[in-house]
Formats: sequence, structure tokens, C-alpha cells
Amino acid sequence: MLNVSIPEQEKTRSRKTIKCVVWDLDHTLWDGILLENEDLRLHENVAEIIKTLDSRGILQSIASKNDAQTALKKLEQLGLAEYFLYPQINWNAKSSSVKEIARSINIGIDTLAFIDDQQFELDEVAHEAPEVLCIEASKRDTLLSLPEMMPRFLTEDSRNRRSMYLSDMQRAEAEKHFVGPTEDFLKGLGMVFTIAPASLEDLQRTEELTVRTNQLNTTGYTYSYEELNAFRLSDRHKLFIAGLDDKYGSYGKIGVALVECMDDVWVIKLLLMSCRVMSRGVGTIMLHYLMRQAHQANVRLQAEFIPNGRNRMMHITYTFAGFKELEKRGDLVILEGDSSRWQPFPSYVKVICQE
Repeated sequence: MLNVSIPEQEKTRSRKTIKCVVWDLDHTLWDGILLENEDLRLHENVAEIIKTLDSRGILQSIASKNDAQTALKKLEQLGLAEYFLYPQINWNAKSSSVKEIARSINIGIDTLAFIDDQQFELDEVAHEAPEVLCIEASKRDTLLSLPEMMPRFLTEDSRNRRSMYLSDMQRAEAEKHFVGPTEDFLKGLGMVFTIAPASLEDLQRTEELTVRTNQLNTTGYTYSYEELNAFRLSDRHKLFIAGLDDKYGSYGKIGVALVECMDDVWVIKLLLMSCRVMSRGVGTIMLHYLMRQAHQANVRLQAEFIPNGRNRMMHITYTFAGFKELEKRGDLVILEGDSSRWQPFPSYVKVICQE
């Protein structure tokens, strides 16, 4: 039997992870001021930088003080419009635009980088949103070599990230115009939720999820590919990964659960879900699956939880499932639930459990 130990203390990320790069336009993306001269050229290497960031799974957007229609038309002419999600082209403060981009994408403000040629704009964003990584436009050629912009693995999910977000925008637009109960809308999506033991091929994405997911993460633990593979091979651990698809396409791999299995008790060391599925009513499926598994194995079920200021929703998920505080060790809270209280999966989603 392979023996794998898990540190009791919270693991921390060795470096900041950037999920979205926000570009200014004038004198940053292109040379000159658009409203003074529409015959502008991109700065050298900018198109390559944008496409490379996209291939690495790093999203991109725009925060520019400009005329929106004129700027979007120029981006279309340059063949770059498709790369920018939720562009904020207006006369508002840049910090306001950056915050709106984070809200629209549903990621933490601390996972954004902002590039501008004006020191005033960089200072304004740094003052109003100090968590944002601010970069001078003159340093854009060094962007691809920054550690924050270099994910360890390039997975299928990361390569398809932008297209998955575009599908999310289609879903959101359809939901906005839907008339009727939310459950009817969700049922019409034709969702298929898959839970399976993580395979060797899943481990790169699993590591990526532990690093990238902060809001819907019960402990904030991050694990390397090597650690995850050890858990996968261990007789004392269960490592699960979840995926979600619907009629608009695939959400990719969106959930991870790591369980330490002892003779009379199982402990959920990590439970996380991608923020992109927060509104899809599938957040409790993995937990109730684990509860059902523990009940069938006739063992008690406990869970570790470490609050980080943003993962309160995961504590609420445990509470609604009947978990109660058993003990506290510093920031670490040990919860215990009655596994016999597992609930059937929602009727509007098909759940496939691959044992």
C-alpha cells in the first residue's frame, strides 16, 4: 500500500496566477490615438502575444477610454476582436472597467493583469484595486516570459478556455430572455454531469484546478501533478474529477474531490468546483455523491474546511448538507455529516458515475 501524507497546514501557491490580461488600446495595443487617426498599426509582436496568451488559457479583455463603436470596428479589422471578452470601452475610470471585467468573467480581481501606457492610469488602478498586477505598456514584449503568465501545463481545457467562456455568454443571453422557472431553463440545457476516478490523463487539469480555483474551494490546498498521481495510486485515497456538458458545448473538467479513507472514517481533504458552473445548480452533486459512497461503505464522513474570505459558499454547501463543526485547529475546521442524508441528484441534470 502506498503511503501518502497530507500536510495539516494550508498549502499556499508559490506564485500569483493570472487568469485574465486587460489591455488598454491607444499607445498600448496599437501605435497612436484612434480618435485622431484610424489608420493605425499594431505594435510589433502584439498579435503574437495575444494569440500565445490565448493558447495558454489566459483570458483577455479591454479597458480603454475610447469610442466603443470605433474601437470595436478597428479590432475587427485587425482580426483580434474575438480574443477579448467583455471589453470595457467607455470614459469611466480604468479601475471601474477592470472591476467590471472581473465581475463579468466571475474571477477574483487578484487574478487580473492590467497593461497601459499611461502612468496615471496604472496608478489609479493600483490605488483602487491593489490586487491587480499593473504592467507598463513598454514592457509588453516581456509579458510571455513572466512566471505569472506561464502555466505549468497546457491542457485541453486551457486551450479551449476562451471558447468555453463564449459558450457561457450564449447561455447567459438565452437565460436572460427565458420566461419561466429557473429549473425549466436548466432542464432545457440538457446537462450531463460526469463523476469518475481521476485518470493519469486528468492530472494536469486537476493540478490546474487546484491552483486556479479560489472561491468554490473548501480548503485552498494546491497539489502538484506528482502528489496527485500518488493520491491516485494510493489505497488510502480517492481522487475524483467531474465534467459538465450541455447543448451549448462542454464546460470541461470543472470539479475535484480528494478523500482520505481510513477504516471507520473518510475525510474530504479537498472539494472544489469551477466558478463557471456556480449558477448551473450542480454545486452539490459531488458532495452528495461522496455522502452516498461513504454511506454504502458504512463509514463516517468528515470534511476539512479553511475559510479564505471568498469560499463562504462552500461552507454553506456543507451546512445545507447537514455537516456540523466537530473541532477546530487554528484556521482548520473539521466538519462531520450524516452520510445517510445524501440527496438524489437534481432532476434537470443527467449524472453519470463511472466507478
